[in-house]
Amino acid sequence: MIITILFWIIGTLLISSTSAIIAKKYGPEYIIGIFVGCIVIANVLANKIVVFLNFTVPAGVIVYATTFLLTDMLSEFYGKKEAKKAVWSGFLANIILVFSVWIAINWTPASFWENQDAFVKVLGMTPRIVLANLVAYIVSQNHDVWAYHLWKNKTKDRHLWLRNNASTIVSQLIDSSIFITIAFMGVFPVLPLIIGQFVIKVIIALLDTPFLYAIKYYYNKK
Repeated sequence: MIITILFWIIGTLLISSTSAIIAKKYGPEYIIGIFVGCIVIANVLANKIVVFLNFTVPAGVIVYATTFLLTDMLSEFYGKKEAKKAVWSGFLANIILVFSVWIAINWTPASFWENQDAFVKVLGMTPRIVLANLVAYIVSQNHDVWAYHLWKNKTKDRHLWLRNNASTIVSQLIDSSIFITIAFMGVFPVLPLIIGQFVIKVIIALLDTPFLYAIKYYYNKK
């Protein structure tokens, strides 16, 4: 199973990086589109809790962690304005997802359809988890864009690995801490959940650095 998950991580990072190659010719909207898609996918998958490397995490953690690579690519190659567009587009997509799921759950099912209970169990989200998700997203993603440009300016556009990892890792810690605290405080022990999510996200953040360097090389070559 570990091999399958690693394949999933590398594949997701590779496809996300491909969007940057396409964007070089057709514009940053391709990266923004993949970013928004990943945000929605991650929130759907997050309804299942899984075990990875002995840590308990939402199944959407891999796809969600990849979104920080996408905003870093936007920040690096297209500037803060385009990265902010992605963040707010993802936020609006989250709102549409939550509203649409709520409508679909409460929509009267056809008389012959017998899967309403399963549908609710899979997609039903409590208001507390929705709030935790939205707050964590908007704070962590905006911090990532801000921190990336902070380090980019401080290093005078050198040390790509530093601004990529420094911005992403801190943002991942912010995201995990806010989400777990708001969603599960008083229900589950929050510290083990925060540590588990953060460790997995850091692993993915470190793995995405070579992909960012490869895209940087491609852009410079072109």
